[in-house]
Amino acid sequence: MNPIHVVVSAILLAPLSAAELRLATLFSDHMVLQRDKPVPVWGWADAGEKITVTFGAQTKTSAANGDGKWMVKLDPMPARANAQKLVVQSEKAERSAVADDVLVGEVWLGSGQSNMAMKVSGAQDFEAEKAKAGLPLIRMFNENSGAARTPTANASGKWDVCSPESVGSFSATLFFFGREVQHDLGVPVGLINSSVGGTPIESWIAAEAQAKSPALKAAHERSAASEAKFDEAAAKEQFEKAIERWKEQAEKAKPDGKPAPKQPLDPLVQRNRRGGPGGLFNGKIAPLIPYALGGIVWYQGEANTRGGGGDDYSHQLPLLVTDWRSRWNDELPFAWVQLPNFVRPGEGWPRVREAMLKTLNLPRTGMAIAIDIGDPKNIHPKNKQEVGHRLALWALGDVYGRKVAATSGPLPAKHEVKGADVVVSFTHTNGGLAAKGGEVKGFLIAGEDRAWKPATARIEGDKVIVSSAEVKVPVAVRYAWEDNPECNLANGAGLPASPFRTDDWPELPAPAQ
Repeated sequence: MNPIHVVVSAILLAPLSAAELRLATLFSDHMVLQRDKPVPVWGWADAGEKITVTFGAQTKTSAANGDGKWMVKLDPMPARANAQKLVVQSEKAERSAVADDVLVGEVWLGSGQSNMAMKVSGAQDFEAEKAKAGLPLIRMFNENSGAARTPTANASGKWDVCSPESVGSFSATLFFFGREVQHDLGVPVGLINSSVGGTPIESWIAAEAQAKSPALKAAHERSAASEAKFDEAAAKEQFEKAIERWKEQAEKAKPDGKPAPKQPLDPLVQRNRRGGPGGLFNGKIAPLIPYALGGIVWYQGEANTRGGGGDDYSHQLPLLVTDWRSRWNDELPFAWVQLPNFVRPGEGWPRVREAMLKTLNLPRTGMAIAIDIGDPKNIHPKNKQEVGHRLALWALGDVYGRKVAATSGPLPAKHEVKGADVVVSFTHTNGGLAAKGGEVKGFLIAGEDRAWKPATARIEGDKVIVSSAEVKVPVAVRYAWEDNPECNLANGAGLPASPFRTDDWPELPAPAQ
């Protein structure tokens, strides 16, 4: 049996056996290696053992360090769709490892919470998508490790070749993104899905990075203290009581034909899933580093919308991007999906969207605006095809230099108060600003009293002129600043404008009716 097929769960939180020669799990059958970059390849052997790695015409040598880990770097390679073997040979003739059916192309990591984890089988039109999924140049590695208290040495999972039989288990957002990239570039595409539903961003950022951030240090210390004080026995007891109450309420609801109340969530399960500050970074990102990547896409934020979470998110998302890049030692292209429309009243969703918009200040970043393709009643909208398409437009245009209709929807650039009007200028107006379905909707305007009034808006070139007869001396405007806004500003390519505000006021009074 091929050594790389052996179950490796026993080594996730413990050193590898010195008696074995192993490749890291990422380097297994059907993998895709990144083109045009040095490619690290690593594994474990006896301390001091000399190994040789052969791939195509390349041969690289190394020796395992005192902990048994070895690494080589393959020279940059062009894309290659013909399958090859990656062979590791020890100086001890009887010890070797082989990864078969290896391609070279573009490799992207997708991470986040449930909307990144959501499978193709849960997306719209699954049967139709399944029927056309015979795409062997697309492969996906589902990282299935759990959270960990310290960085994990090795990933857990396997590479699957895209087919009608396998595609249902692929991350939908990542697959639809990768499918479009592969079709346009014509090279193999490897996709690594490392995501967990219901998890906050602080679980995905290394704890030490959060502790060193002046803006996040206090929040991190509170989270760490809360984690340390967590009483498992008390939590278990409270949950058991809550379940008994739920059962009683469910039984009482039956005779009246009423739906049962929502079943309580087990706090121990929730805690283990999230892993505390940095827990998912340790368990699901650290073992992927430094696998050579073309870029990263991120779909998360829902778990950070409560309790003023958007304020922290404006520091957390930039930190995640910069910290992951520093650990890969590569300014990787990085894009995210802005939270779509969904009914969750309050400012949490608008503020997280705003944090995502502001993080575009970082170089080589992009954002798929999704304010028009959510489901107001379902936090997991099924139209992941369009989400993947918008991410792919950014990647193809900004990362790969291909000609596309647009790489983003309109983004606010600046605003100016002119008498009773506020003039907002936009970038990414490709083909000109437009209002889908009639007059421009979604703008509010306010004066010094901070009383928001519905605004009239008209388009002039790459600008929108905003005003209201009720606000003679305007100070600020907001667009689509609600959890589930009615808004319709777009560019000539049909991509929606990002929600935004020109003020920094702490609260949003209810708009006048």
